[in-house]
Amino acid sequence: MQPIMDTSVWLAHKRRALIHPVEGADFLMHRAVEDLADRLGAVERRFAKAAVLFCQTSAAADVLARSGKVADIARVEADAAFLNGAAGLIAPLETVPFEPQGLDLVVSLLSLQTMNDIPGMLIQIRRALRPDGLFLGAFAGAGTLAELRESLLVAETELYGGASPRVIPFTDVRDAGALLQRAGFALPVADVETVTVRYANLFALMADLRAMGETTALADRSRRPGSRRLFARAAEIYAERFSDPDGRIRASFSIVWMSGWAPDASQQKPLKPGSAKVSLKTILEKPEGH
Repeated sequence: MQPIMDTSVWLAHKRRALIHPVEGADFLMHRAVEDLADRLGAVERRFAKAAVLFCQTSAAADVLARSGKVADIARVEADAAFLNGAAGLIAPLETVPFEPQGLDLVVSLLSLQTMNDIPGMLIQIRRALRPDGLFLGAFAGAGTLAELRESLLVAETELYGGASPRVIPFTDVRDAGALLQRAGFALPVADVETVTVRYANLFALMADLRAMGETTALADRSRRPGSRRLFARAAEIYAERFSDPDGRIRASFSIVWMSGWAPDASQQKPLKPGSAKVSLKTILEKPEGH
């Protein structure tokens, strides 16, 4: 399979961001861990062993610990720098370093969008879960940075007669649900939340993306650095098309959430077609007041 992402470049960007932190640039992770706390709080059960996969910070593991619902939490990162001296496992991105049916809960926040084989990663996660084990994951989905993508595309086409990819492709929420089913999860659910952030201009947005370690890591990216002329024109187009009355521009981030359970005989099953005891036609034809 031809890789879409150069994961070594992504890791280099993440390490650079870790060395040069910018206050407030981790707002998407803060949003994701708040949502994780809410979603875990709605689950009425406890978990013996959980794994937190490639979240780059301790934030997700901290949520599990504070919940009081998880006895044992293992962090997995692609680089020891992300562990910051804490205990954890180092494993290549896109791997799940656990024995089959060894986990009760798996959490992944804001890293699946960088993986070249998302279906394969989900299959590994499902295999690592014990029957009736839970997977909760969030990643950047379709619609993320749509304004930036359009502005760069139009500017580069206008100036050079063609364009190279500069923003990674993102998975749609409908495809996310299908991927869960394909990986063998029971009771799959996928939903999306769009976060809109306002910036002074395109350059302020790009500074935040660098601080997140989320500048382009496409395998097929242009090796020619973008010119000042290109980014200046893209900034003009961005302001023309995606600014508010006060002159500030909008940037969209779509966070797709996935949840699914490893199959187990105790789980609810949909009724077989034709097994209902009362037909829909009978219900609809029932007189009012009866």
